[in-house]
Parts: sequence; structure tokens; C-alpha cells
Amino acid sequence: MEYKVSKQAKLTAITLVVVGLLSLFAGIALDHSHHGVSGRIWANLLADGYFFFSMSIAAIFFLALQYVAEMAWGVTTQRVFQAIMAFLPVGAVVLLIVFFASSMHWNHLYHWMAEGVMEEGHENYDKIIAGKSGYLNQTFFWGRTLVYMAVWFYFANWFRKNSIKEDKLNLDGSVSPIYKKAIVKSVLFIAFFAYTSSSSAWDWLMAIDVHWFSTMFGWYCFSGMWISMMVVAVVIVQYLKKNGYLKEVNSSHVHDIGKWTFAISCLWSYLWFCQFMLIWYSNIPEEVTYYVQRFNDYRGLYLGTFFINFLMPFFILMSRDAKRNGIFLIPVALVIFVGHWLDVLIMVLPGTLFEEGTLGLVEIGMFLMFSGVFIYVVLNSLSKAPLQTKNHPMYDESLHLHH
Repeated sequence: MEYKVSKQAKLTAITLVVVGLLSLFAGIALDHSHHGVSGRIWANLLADGYFFFSMSIAAIFFLALQYVAEMAWGVTTQRVFQAIMAFLPVGAVVLLIVFFASSMHWNHLYHWMAEGVMEEGHENYDKIIAGKSGYLNQTFFWGRTLVYMAVWFYFANWFRKNSIKEDKLNLDGSVSPIYKKAIVKSVLFIAFFAYTSSSSAWDWLMAIDVHWFSTMFGWYCFSGMWISMMVVAVVIVQYLKKNGYLKEVNSSHVHDIGKWTFAISCLWSYLWFCQFMLIWYSNIPEEVTYYVQRFNDYRGLYLGTFFINFLMPFFILMSRDAKRNGIFLIPVALVIFVGHWLDVLIMVLPGTLFEEGTLGLVEIGMFLMFSGVFIYVVLNSLSKAPLQTKNHPMYDESLHLHH
């Protein structure tokens, strides 16, 4: 069964973009901060660009994980994860624009890119940053960034193109050679992703607070992008079922997605606490300053994200019935989605806008605008292929999934 994007869905996406733009313009008109509107817009472009882009990367990872682990339950929802991957080029363009603007000094998101920072004798010279010049330099930064994106694009395109190609094969009960190749590709992708999911977070987010570092930061960002992607999958699956699609998906499939949502929320919470607790307890000045700044200027948002992203999924999704109730999962998923967007915002604003960062119309407007574009791109991708991968060797097993 093929999905057709409804007028209501298109209208919702357009409405979010329009409301987002109006909020953005209103926020710009009311902004009187020292860093100005320009710095605030660039900071939000980075935060939202990374947040939505990272979900597409996580979708590739989860799709690859299903092939490697031979997860039968996920076969009936594979096209949902493929659709989430479709936002990859849009998010990449946004991030590349932000990075190019940083390199050209049109914004000041990355202090290590400022003129003279690594030149001894210059008034802007910083000995600590200069000591990191072997890694943090424009040539290496751009080389890494372009390699990340090129390889991620390659795998996303391969999985999507060959999954559709597999649908058209006449297999007569045999296992598709595409499926066997997909397992090999998945192993390669996961090996590449294991490093680049962390190193891209170091380059694009941790390098904002260039004097600070955490060995857990990459894993922390990885868990955040994974759970954000999973809650999007929850909402899409329920939306499709409500509109008469994905009849093959039963309560057991929903339960499995709910279990993943619950489990990854616990993983994120564990990493959040461990990273904070170890640094705060050691009380080393150059390390703890990262948290002091967030406690002093962003305490409500910073602590609020932890309670939203941990307490709600942990206590509400703990029961089996809650994880099997699709309608119940939607509001929980939406709250977690917003909570993890706020988490990315907290990683960006303190190091770029310092004490003047806030959650205002500019931030909300940008988020709504990106959400509208994301919804349109994902639903449009869903409409380009049948919703079921019927030639997948585990399709029948997935149809009869029961717990």
C-alpha cells in the first residue's frame, strides 16, 4: 500500500513554517541583546540544523542495526526509518552554510576560528587553543566534515535505492542478494558511524566551548540523536495507522518501538548524569566551568531538560501497557522530542551567546520552521515507495510478531 501525502499534512507543514517565520521576525524585532540578532540566528541555525540532521544519521544507524542483528520486528516499519533519512541533504546544507559563515568570520560561533587565536604574539593569541591546532584547523575541520557527510550520504542512498530495487525482484522464495549485501554494508556503516558520530559532535558542538572537553560527550550526543529519532518514528507510525496505513503493524510492533524509546531514554539519562557527576565532583576549574555557566545562566532550561527527558519516559513508559498503547505514546513522544531539542540548544547557546542566550521567539520560531520542513520532507519521502518491503526475507516473520 502506497502512502499519499494528504492536504491536511501539507497544510500542517506549511502552517508550522509560516508560524515559525512570523515568530522569528517578531523575535528579531524585539531583540536588543549585546550579541545582536545575527549571532542569535546563527546559533539557532546550528542548533536546529544539527538536531534535525542528526536524526537522519541515527535513522541510518538504526536501519543498519536491524540488518546486522536480523531484527524481524522492524521490517514492517523500515520505510519509516528510510523516510527520516530523507532529511539528510537539507540538514547538511544548513550545517555547511553555518560552517562556511564561521570560516569566513561572518559569525563567531567557534572561537578557535577567530583571527590570531593560534598566532603567538597576536592580541587574540590563546595558548590552550593553539595547543589544539593539530586537530582544530580549518583544513582538517573541513576535510573531516566533508568526509562525514559524503560517507553518510552514500550509505543512506544505498540503503534506500536498493530497498526499493529489492521490492521489484522476482525471488520465488529465495533470499535476495541485496539483503546479503545490506548486511555487509551495515557492518561497514556501523564501524564508520561508531567513530564519526562522536567526532562530528566534537567538531560541531563540543568545539564551541573550545577550552572544555569530555570523553563522554560523543556518546552523550549519540544517545540524544537516537532517542530523538525513535520518538519521531513513534509519531509517524501512529499517524500512518490512524490514517489507515501500516495495517501490518500490530501492538507488538508498537511495543518494541516503545521499548527502544524507554531503553535509549535510560541510556541518555545515564550518560547525562555520569558526565555531569564526574566533572562536578572532581571540581577541576577548567572542566567544571562548562556546568557553572549553565547553572548560573541557564539553570531552569538545563535542569528542566533532564527531568523532561528522564522522568517522563522512565516513569510513564515503564509499564508494558503504556509501551503498547500507540495513542498514549504520541504525547509522551512529542514532549521528549521537544526536551531533546532543548538539550541541543543548551549545548549551543551558552558557548555562543553566553549569558544573553534565552528561549524566546527566535528560538521557537526557528524550531517550528525546521519542524515544518522536516515533516514535509519525511512525508514526501514516504509517498515515493510502497510502505512495506515485501521481498525482505523476514517480512512474513514480522507480520506474525506476537509477544
